[in-house]
Amino acid sequence: MPPKGTGGDRVRTVEHEGRRYLLVKQSADSSLVRDPTTGEERYLPTDELSVTGESPLEVAAASVPEAPRRVLTAVRDERSLGVLVELEERGPLSVREVLGAYDLCESDLHGVVGELRAAGLVTETEVDGERGYGTTALASEGLASLRSSE
Repeated sequence: MPPKGTGGDRVRTVEHEGRRYLLVKQSADSSLVRDPTTGEERYLPTDELSVTGESPLEVAAASVPEAPRRVLTAVRDERSLGVLVELEERGPLSVREVLGAYDLCESDLHGVVGELRAAGLVTETEVDGERGYGTTALASEGLASLRSSE
């Protein structure tokens, strides 16, 4: 038997009775589908499936809860993750405080924070009368979820 996932069939997203599945293997009569949320595989009648056109990789990624998925997709490296973690742990922090405490120049900080803000993980705030940044509830939830998976 070949290793899982090495078959010649192309994975597609299909729908059956309002539910999305990943099509693993197809034949004339029945098709093997996987529920992207539970990972459960089962056979369904091929003629009852409709191809949705959605990316199977995006559907598979949607099985990860929104908050940790947002952290995973927004953070591009360990430094970006470190900024997010430090803002969560110590924040909100002023821009001056972040620049004085960490090995970041102002343009690097603003680049990282800009990406995290665009992802809805960081918000601009005022700290001791100065511009600063703090994490959003989504970031807090995502980080907590990732930490609890240790």
